[in-house]
Amino acid sequence: MILAGDVGATKILLEVGEIRSGAWKPALERRYESGEVTFAEALGRFVDEAKTLGNERIDAAAFGAAGPRIGNTVKMTNRPWSVDGDAVVNRFGIPKVRIVNDLEASARGLELLPESELETIQPGVAIDQAPRVVMGVGTGLGVAYLIGCGNQYVAVPGEGGHATFAPVTPRQVELVHAIRAAKGRVSNEDILSGTGLSRIYEFVMARADVAIPSNDALRPDRISLAALQGIDEMSMTALDIFVECIGSVAGDHALNVMAHGGVFLTGGIVAKILPHLKSEHFRAAFCAKGAHSNLLQHFPVKAALSERLPVFGAAAFAAQL
Repeated sequence: MILAGDVGATKILLEVGEIRSGAWKPALERRYESGEVTFAEALGRFVDEAKTLGNERIDAAAFGAAGPRIGNTVKMTNRPWSVDGDAVVNRFGIPKVRIVNDLEASARGLELLPESELETIQPGVAIDQAPRVVMGVGTGLGVAYLIGCGNQYVAVPGEGGHATFAPVTPRQVELVHAIRAAKGRVSNEDILSGTGLSRIYEFVMARADVAIPSNDALRPDRISLAALQGIDEMSMTALDIFVECIGSVAGDHALNVMAHGGVFLTGGIVAKILPHLKSEHFRAAFCAKGAHSNLLQHFPVKAALSERLPVFGAAAFAAQL
């Protein structure tokens, strides 16, 4: 039996089970809120509960965690936690433990993701074993690549979310100036994240010379819902800009590796704003790459809707152990 987990700034997903016939079969699944419990506390509770399932022991575990990996440890970016594989081995007696970046886990998880959990944003024909891009938009922004190696893919993690954001329209230039004035350097994650959507909404309000609303009204879930329901013009404009920026950055990464294998969007925000991602705002920005604009029109782009995608990838890594 193996243990697989996704350790994020918003939530912790833990599952125990096995891979059978190319599918992950969990025997126990639990979700914990990262603001209410630490990773160590959540894992302790989960392992204790898993022991009640029977006599099967946990032979291996893997966890995707939101931050850069050094050795077998991830120091998380948006939580003051270190997810340390050796510490898990020593505390819980699990023989083999691997820690990976959360987007590395998401990229690997595509091999176990049911086709029903994929939604087409831009149609195209994927070339087998061609490079793929996986971009996660949620509490933060993560990017990983899948590179063909023999008859399988190898996940290549990175920290593309912290690369400098490059504005491509006059309105985006204004947005970057506004954010830079408030906080200094502007990264992709400063715009393409939940907090980023709130920043964009504030920018839209200021640009229209409208009083900035209360903190509660600045919550990204409220902004996106109001935009999707068409009940607030400022929210609709903010979401349009947000989706344009996602498209532009995703297109940049697609160019980096010539992603003829496809671009996959994942993360907690993606499923919530899917109707907007399927609009022309995303596709126009994704394909607006000068001499190679026509080329990008043929790259398939899909949304991976399951929040468990990093768990699938962690399960695949654990099975290898």
